[in-house]
Amino acid sequence: MDKLQAIIDSIKPVHQDVVNQANEHLNQLTKPQGSLGKLEDIARQVAGITGEVMPIFEKKAVIVMAGDHGVCEEGISAYPAEVTPQMVLNFLYGGAAVNVLARHAGAEVVCVDMGVNADLEHPNLVSRKVRKGTRNMAREAALTLDETVQAIQAGVEVVDELVEKGYRLFAMGEMGIGNTTASAAILCALTGLDASVAVGRGTGIDDERWLHKQSVVNKALDVNELRVGEVNRSSAEYALDVLMKVGGLEIAGLVGVILGAAKNRCPVVVDGFISSAAALVASRLAPLSASYMLASHLSQEQGHAKLLEAVGLAAMLQMDMRLGEGTGAVLAFNLIDAAGKIMKEMATFESAGVSRG
Repeated sequence: MDKLQAIIDSIKPVHQDVVNQANEHLNQLTKPQGSLGKLEDIARQVAGITGEVMPIFEKKAVIVMAGDHGVCEEGISAYPAEVTPQMVLNFLYGGAAVNVLARHAGAEVVCVDMGVNADLEHPNLVSRKVRKGTRNMAREAALTLDETVQAIQAGVEVVDELVEKGYRLFAMGEMGIGNTTASAAILCALTGLDASVAVGRGTGIDDERWLHKQSVVNKALDVNELRVGEVNRSSAEYALDVLMKVGGLEIAGLVGVILGAAKNRCPVVVDGFISSAAALVASRLAPLSASYMLASHLSQEQGHAKLLEAVGLAAMLQMDMRLGEGTGAVLAFNLIDAAGKIMKEMATFESAGVSRG
């Protein structure tokens, strides 16, 4: 716990003076002020995060955390748990959607085994396995405190290692059958929302299984006493307790990715529902970390908008996507690159000899 607290304490506010410098530069460009909308927001935020008015991201990575969930025993997914290790291998061999979109964006896919319930071997697999899947949160706590902290710290370490190799821009991805159930439980526990609002269709379940999924989330909340008495839902202690009881190893790893990116003053792009659940936990553990996050897209998963609202993020895109893997976050890399090119390549009124309005 002391090491985790030291990581949290190392996160500093973004450079507001550099935000102001970036804004001043944007206002000198040959356009009406504010006319590039969210691209300007991105440019200002990235400048504040990095401390550079025109940062260069020569190396960027999407970190895909993978882990299995014991709650799959309750029949909450349209896909069997065996799909998790199968898809991890698909990532490693470059055949998944996130691989295609990452190649398009000039980014590296870094696949991390946080808790896959299988013995996986591949030269490009980053192994940080804490245990083979979580326990069934509908019957007991998904993780112990030590396992939760270990998974968070592993996510931080993965980022630290990539930063040492020159990576400065990160996206969050995940794979784990059952993780929309865990994420919905996190949303309910940390916001007080009802399961009927938080629980979505995940991989595409029918009405009957959707109602069953809601009942499983409610059972998990009750079994783990996350709706008993008065609690401070915004406290760091409660967020860690929720992550331990109804979270997942890949979700905890993603919390670490956020903390690691913030510690290293790197932007981190949040993907969809599961990544946003991790973002909410991270924002409660380390409120300053929210300033380092950029929300990529609004997914079709019910409850995603509520998660983004709770973190205080606004999505760049609305593409009706619900795949996960980091696909939406990697798409947003292209917008971050575009914002950077605006800052570097667009003429000012003075340099172009254009009269101001």
